[in-house]
Amino acid sequence: MAENLTIRQMPYSLEAEQALLGAVISDAEKLNEVPFLKTSDFYLSQHQTIYSILADMYRQSKRIDMVTLLDELGKTESLKGTDLVKYIKLLVESAAFSTNIEEHGKIIRDKAVLRTLIDVSQGITEDAYSAVEDVDTIVGNAEQRIYDISNSKYTEGFSHISEAIKEDLDILDRRANDPESLMGVSSHYKELDNIMRFGKGDLIIVGGRPGMGKTTFAMNIGTNVAKTPLKDGAMPEVVVFSLEMTKQQLAERILSSEALVDSNSLMKGSITTEMWKKLADAAGRLSKTQLLIDESSNITVTEMKAKLRRLKNLGLVIIDYLQLMHSERHTDNRVLEIGNITRDLKLMAKDLGVPVILCSQLRRESSTTSKPGERMPQISDLRDSGAIEQDADAVILLHRDDYYGANDSDGGIPVAKAIVAKNRHGAPGTVSLSWYGSYFKFVSVETRYEDK
Repeated sequence: MAENLTIRQMPYSLEAEQALLGAVISDAEKLNEVPFLKTSDFYLSQHQTIYSILADMYRQSKRIDMVTLLDELGKTESLKGTDLVKYIKLLVESAAFSTNIEEHGKIIRDKAVLRTLIDVSQGITEDAYSAVEDVDTIVGNAEQRIYDISNSKYTEGFSHISEAIKEDLDILDRRANDPESLMGVSSHYKELDNIMRFGKGDLIIVGGRPGMGKTTFAMNIGTNVAKTPLKDGAMPEVVVFSLEMTKQQLAERILSSEALVDSNSLMKGSITTEMWKKLADAAGRLSKTQLLIDESSNITVTEMKAKLRRLKNLGLVIIDYLQLMHSERHTDNRVLEIGNITRDLKLMAKDLGVPVILCSQLRRESSTTSKPGERMPQISDLRDSGAIEQDADAVILLHRDDYYGANDSDGGIPVAKAIVAKNRHGAPGTVSLSWYGSYFKFVSVETRYEDK
């Protein structure tokens, strides 16, 4: 039986496109009422050409009327053979129906989104039929493409420098009036914040040799962020992807750190009445946060994104740790695979607009060093790939002399070094932090805790 095929017209509004163009020809200042509109949002190619020229003339402060516009349009090959005079008159007449240019612009934009949705849906259908990738990857890619449309990121074409400058001036104005609002996420370590902030879209590598406290440092920052309300009073969602430890193990560390209760006592079950009180108080504080833990061991970047984009107040993402991850793009070359992962994580941070802290192992020291722990860690010690450094916006390397038996302490409290080896937004530097190993806690050196 023959298939019953129906040819359907792609969604667009001829009336809205004509009315808006006519209104701009009559009064170029009306372009300011539709700053969200892009040339590619128009469906008809001749309308795209006319709008593009109108926008260019306005940016160059050229006078716009029928004569000047026709002169510019006459130079374009795409409109050759068109009765331009007649059509421009038609557009100007259509302006009489454009009493609300902003609404007409939204109609044009909405129709463009629907067309994009149709194109993407067809692509998703083709991916599903071909089944070249595994199911999780196909579903993840489909979700990402739909998500991009819903957040107006699925666009074509270029942005003129004037648009980017306008956005930047708005940001500078906000920064001048409220400096803290755009400085990024605070680690709540004063000295570290003086060197760097965790910016939206930043990929921050926290590296260290085994036993240096990478997970602890990242979780301390995550807990600090989770306990700090946003300006509207909402609590930021801090998500931890724990590929190594279970959620119970991680929760026990966080409780020990927050309650200042010795972790060995928790492990042995030697818990006093006073400790129980501290644990209860800490549990109450932590329960008010939005600290979320995912213990999936084989999770991919695509799966992470699928989970994260469902959150409304995402403030920070922590991944522990890089060397336990696997890429969707199968390869026997581990260096290449790690490079793919860090590149995807950087894109994820940028797309979601949040900082991502990624813990990473460092190579063990060479046996040629005279003493264990003698050499301070360097970026070149990052395991598996130089792409880690390339994709990262910041690299923080942890080092503790006490781990190797050296006497580097402040009043008996071991001192750790947080070495900011790379800082895309500023200068590198080194921060000293007190290390309370029994609590799984790094604190500023001026802070003091008494062991109970």
